[in-house]
Amino acid sequence: MLNGVSGNLRGGALMAAAAVLFAAEALAIRLMTERGIPVEVQVFFRSLGQLFWVAPLVAATGLVVFRTTRPGLHLLRGASSLLTWGFYYASFGPLDLATATVLSFTNVMFTTLLAGPVLGERVDRWRWAGTIAGFVGVAVMLRPGTTISALGVGLAVASAVFWCGITLSSRVLAQIDRNTTIMAWVGLVTTAGSAPFAAMAWVPLGLVDLLILLTVAGFAPGIIWLITSAYRYGEASAIAPFQYLRLIVVAGFGWAIFHEVPDGWTWPGAAVILAGALVITVAEARRR
Repeated sequence: MLNGVSGNLRGGALMAAAAVLFAAEALAIRLMTERGIPVEVQVFFRSLGQLFWVAPLVAATGLVVFRTTRPGLHLLRGASSLLTWGFYYASFGPLDLATATVLSFTNVMFTTLLAGPVLGERVDRWRWAGTIAGFVGVAVMLRPGTTISALGVGLAVASAVFWCGITLSSRVLAQIDRNTTIMAWVGLVTTAGSAPFAAMAWVPLGLVDLLILLTVAGFAPGIIWLITSAYRYGEASAIAPFQYLRLIVVAGFGWAIFHEVPDGWTWPGAAVILAGALVITVAEARRR
C-alpha cells in the first residue's frame, strides 16, 4: 500500500514537472514568435534537440539503435510529430497562450474517435462522453461573435489531429521497439523533414535568438522522458491529471508577461474541454 502511494507521489511529481516544461515551451514559442523567428526555424531546432538527446547512444552503439521491423510505422510516427509541432508552434501566433494550450488538449478526443477504427479498441461510454463534452467546449469557445482567430483555432485543431498519429503509432511501436529506437527515428525524420523548410524561411539570428532556440532544443525532448518515467512509477489514473497543470502555469505567465486576458467565454469552454479530457484520460488509464 505504502509503495503504491510513494510511487504515485513520485509519478505525480514527474508529471507535474513535465507540465511545467510544457508551459515553458509554450512561453518560449510566444517569445520566439514575437522576436520574428520563423516557425520553420523553431521546429527545426526542436527536431535537432530530439536527435541530440539520442546522439550519445548512437555514438556508443552505432546505427543499431535504428534497427526495427517496422520502418514504415516509424516514418509515420516521425511525420506525425513534425506536423504536430509545426501546427502547434504556429497556433501561438494568432492565439493567446491559454487558448492555444486548451485546444491542444482536444487531441485526446480525436484519439478516442480513431482508436476504434484504427486499433480496433472498444470505446466505452465514458470515453464517448468525454469526447462529446470536449467538442461542446470548443463550440462554446467559438460561439458566434467570438474574437478568437479562426486561423489560430484551425492550426491548433490540426495539431491535435496529427497528435493522434503520435499516440496511435506509439501504442503499436511501444510493443515492439525500445523507447530509444522510437526517439532516434523521431529525431531523424523530423530533422530531415524540417531542414528544407527552415532553410527557405531562414533569417539572421542574434545571439539571444540562438540562445532561446538552443534552450528549447535542450529541454523540450525531456518532456516525453518525464511523462514516460511518471507512468513507470505511478498508476496512470492517479498521475495523468497532473498534466493539465500546464494550463494554470501558461495562463498565469501569459497574463503576467504578455498581458493576455482571454475573453469571458473562453474559460467556460476551457473548463468543459478539460473536464472531457480528464474523463477520457482517467477512463483510458483504468481500462489499461
